[in-house]
Amino acid sequence: MNQSNEFETYLKETVLEKLPSRTKEAMCYSLMNGGKRVRPQLLFAALQHYGMDPKDGFACACAIEMIHTYSLIHDDLPAMDNDDFRRGKPSCHKAYDEACAILAGDGLLTKAFEVVLRTPCSDTNKVKLVEALSSYSGIDGMIYGQELDIQSENDPHATLDTLLKIDEYKTAKLLTLPLVCAAIIANKHEDIEIMKKIGYDLGVQFQIQDDILDVTKTSEELGKSASDQENNKTTAVTILGLNKAKEMVKELQEDLKKCLMSLNGNTDKLEAIFDYLVKRTY
Repeated sequence: MNQSNEFETYLKETVLEKLPSRTKEAMCYSLMNGGKRVRPQLLFAALQHYGMDPKDGFACACAIEMIHTYSLIHDDLPAMDNDDFRRGKPSCHKAYDEACAILAGDGLLTKAFEVVLRTPCSDTNKVKLVEALSSYSGIDGMIYGQELDIQSENDPHATLDTLLKIDEYKTAKLLTLPLVCAAIIANKHEDIEIMKKIGYDLGVQFQIQDDILDVTKTSEELGKSASDQENNKTTAVTILGLNKAKEMVKELQEDLKKCLMSLNGNTDKLEAIFDYLVKRTY
């Protein structure tokens, strides 16, 4: 069994462990719904950069993926983006119902903090991992970005600075999290600041690429509703135009490569993930 399959098995077994329930079925439905596993792959690549076994990051990567999935379930709800599809399949609230989807999101979020404590590291570092998960995904992290995103709808005065702040919190925080967690697990706390810089650049680039895809691909190609225009969202394309948005993606890619040079050791796997993300078409 290769690493990818092993991690998928770990995810499924972890989300379904203990008492069976319909909520857990909904949690599993969304968690195992064919995501790209970008955040786990970033964590594994960073651990390999530090000479560690990626399996040492399974619990932490599982926790991060649970948090990411909960955010998608809630993001798709009628009160948020009101999306009926996610990764080509009915959204959680469509496959089950709205109440069950809310519980599934809540279940994934709370389960994440139990699972991250299974990471094989010192108790001190376990506390730091819990703190990182809370900080990067909570009201001073991703949730704040969601709030800013909602506020930006129907705002004709939104600026590039507004957009970058949304991208920093809504997207970059959860892409920075696995990199910071890898530094914590590896006891390389001195690398946390550069990991934050890498995560910021990667997150902004990732979101701008999403904005580009939203106007250049169909809903069928994306596997989800191309809903930004329908919801009057502020995006890089609405502010900069398509061509300048593409130029900004290239500039961030160059900045990412310079940041990687600040890390001692082999960064080939991290660079390969960055290249994949900037070239993705869905």
